[in-house]
Amino acid sequence: MSQRKTITVFEHQSLRLGEQDFSESQLLALQQFHAEKDFPYYSLIHNGVKFKEYVGVLQVGNIIIEVLPKADHDTNADHWRKVLVGMIRASGVLKLAAPTSSALAIRPNAILDLYVEQFLAELEYLLHRGLAKKYRKTQGNLGSVKGRIIFAKHVQKNYVHQERVYAEYTEFTREHALHQILYKALKLLPRINTDALLHGRIQSLLLNFPEMPDISVSENTFARVVLNRSTQHYKTALDIARMLLLNYYPDISRGRQDVLALMFDMNMLWERFVYASLKKHLHPSMDVRAQQRKPYWKPENGNRTTIRPDIVVMSGHVSFVIDTKWKNLDSAGISSSDLHQMYVYHEYFGASKVALMYPSLSENVTRGSYLSPSHEAPLDRECSLIPVSVSSINDTQVWQQQIVEYVKKWVG
Repeated sequence: MSQRKTITVFEHQSLRLGEQDFSESQLLALQQFHAEKDFPYYSLIHNGVKFKEYVGVLQVGNIIIEVLPKADHDTNADHWRKVLVGMIRASGVLKLAAPTSSALAIRPNAILDLYVEQFLAELEYLLHRGLAKKYRKTQGNLGSVKGRIIFAKHVQKNYVHQERVYAEYTEFTREHALHQILYKALKLLPRINTDALLHGRIQSLLLNFPEMPDISVSENTFARVVLNRSTQHYKTALDIARMLLLNYYPDISRGRQDVLALMFDMNMLWERFVYASLKKHLHPSMDVRAQQRKPYWKPENGNRTTIRPDIVVMSGHVSFVIDTKWKNLDSAGISSSDLHQMYVYHEYFGASKVALMYPSLSENVTRGSYLSPSHEAPLDRECSLIPVSVSSINDTQVWQQQIVEYVKKWVG
């Protein structure tokens, strides 16, 4: 296992040549992969890169760039690393269990270690339970007749050895797509793992997991995977394998600056985190729904355009709409486009109230009402800004409970 240095930056921060030992070869690798893969995670600047709203891990050759979220002026990396790990686990982006070591959530490069450790735990579980077998059609030169004889190949291959027969037959085997995908991801781990404590588990699994033929993996590979009742327990392992394999870009030309990108859009992650918090902790009488769509415009020729709020909370026949933004609005304020959008939610979802929830240092809800276009009197359409404090969050569950309390007070 090679030693790798970790560079820690925050979202929207720039990283230039020479800073934190960021080398020219690593910059060239990021420039190359940005051009080839159209990475959305960062933009190119003079002698460096500028990160966007994506957070997570970029592994470039022997260096790891850890991009952390930041919604205030606090630059405590341990604090924001813990926030990010907690959000990923609680939001259900992947069904990740708690790490075996409490230190995992606060040490550098925790995100990559989190996925590697969980993937190893899933493979160990599958081996302990027993790997599933499937029927598979195969062809081969056999010593006895089995299945259907392929006469053309039989004549071609057995002109001399007439004691053999070339046939197509069905076998019940562990060599199928599920295990081929998992084995390919397992073979990748020694190249990306940075945790010495996990190295021994990786080597043990490489010895105990049955060797599989190498396959090419793409989005279509995973789209063709169908799980049934006997293989449903493979889902988490396949989800992590998909994340690792589809975000790994080997440097074919030089072989030294491979890139692994495990990145998350903070706006998406914040939306999922708020939804999961309300779904789990809000009173059962409140029905929490995510991403409900309604059509609101259709051209004469073409498809309808839909509108989709992040979260709709139903209390009986009364609805409340919550939109989320991972952006501190205390200084910038809410934009006109956001206000327009929230007004449309009032109209199309018949909402009693609408609100925009964002991270903040403040805890004071700003309430407001839309005005009548004729006499500027307040309408019965309330739009609020709900700030969620991120300044002292050390426990994800406490943070989730605070979000629920904010919403309960706002609903009234």
